[in-house]
Amino acid sequence: MSKIFVNKKGARRIRGGHLWIYKSDVIKIEADGGEVVTVCDEARNFIGKAFYSDSSEITVRIFTTKDEIIDKEFWKTRILEAAQRRRTKDEGQRTNARRLIYSEGDLIPSLIVDDYAGVFVIQTLSQGTEKLKETFVEILREEFEPRAIIERNDVKVRQRENLEMKAGVLYGEAPDEITIEQDGIKFYVSPLGGQKTGSFLDQRENHLALRRHAFGRGLDCFTFNGGFALNLAKACDKVLAIDISEDALNLAKRNAELNQISNIEFQTANVFDALRDFETKGERFDTIVLDPPAFVKSRAALKSATRGYKEINLRALKLLNKNGILATCSCSFHMSEDLLLETIEEAARDAKRRVHLIEKRTQASDHPILVGMPETYYLKCFILRVID
Repeated sequence: MSKIFVNKKGARRIRGGHLWIYKSDVIKIEADGGEVVTVCDEARNFIGKAFYSDSSEITVRIFTTKDEIIDKEFWKTRILEAAQRRRTKDEGQRTNARRLIYSEGDLIPSLIVDDYAGVFVIQTLSQGTEKLKETFVEILREEFEPRAIIERNDVKVRQRENLEMKAGVLYGEAPDEITIEQDGIKFYVSPLGGQKTGSFLDQRENHLALRRHAFGRGLDCFTFNGGFALNLAKACDKVLAIDISEDALNLAKRNAELNQISNIEFQTANVFDALRDFETKGERFDTIVLDPPAFVKSRAALKSATRGYKEINLRALKLLNKNGILATCSCSFHMSEDLLLETIEEAARDAKRRVHLIEKRTQASDHPILVGMPETYYLKCFILRVID
């Protein structure tokens, strides 16, 4: 078995519950890129088994701290365990789309598998999972009998692993478009052309949660495919959905038509400009959703991004009627829960509004957060009520 030796800092991180060891903590390498390796500390004590990358700053990705045989049966067990957790979590929830494998969250680092109504979309985001891709596809075919398996390996993170960017069908016949259902609402998904693996599944439970609180006149900012807007339409009298992308709005409109929902108005606009215009015109809303794309791509961008989060929350709070509902989200890992709440507090203070925190939410349960590895916790969603 190939081996990697790491310093005390790296060993301490893994023993503390994290799964990554960085290049700076590696002291000796006896392996080739993409191999499964045994990881040891400076005293040659066993730490775990992992994927090794010879190009990424994340050099070692641990997947077990037990000295066990790593073969097809091992990966089959891991995948079936992840699937079983989803069956438990999804009991009573109406959906035919879910994240089946969430990389580090399911102890299969750098592997993503999404299930869209029986069409599986896979991402192998490191040298290690790329080398095992055929094995993973074989297991998925044998155990789940999907209609098709598609790879969406056209994401920039693969460049850090010195891997080719590519997308295509690995098994079966994949349709250009799929219709999925989430809690009574249908959505079109394009597995080979949509964002990420074809759509976003991580807000599903937050859509449903907000539906319980929403009322009156709704505003959905950064609507993308209309996920929040369509759910608001079930509870609000009317909804305005805005996005800067005409392509996104066209998809959102199609989703509204698919569900025979007619109380949503769609508007192409820059959200920052639109919120200022609404304030100038004296517009008011009862429910507002802020679900922006990741403002914080790196730690270096955190300061400027925080200003952006404060700006949109400040504007939204000024636009809400008394007892109005604000759902505000961040999908940026570097924007911590505490920092986001602090930013909202500052925005409320400047807007001269008092708010109750009704619910503190995160990504859907099929995107599990691994305790000890904060990188698996990226989506924050606060639902608030303006009381004064």
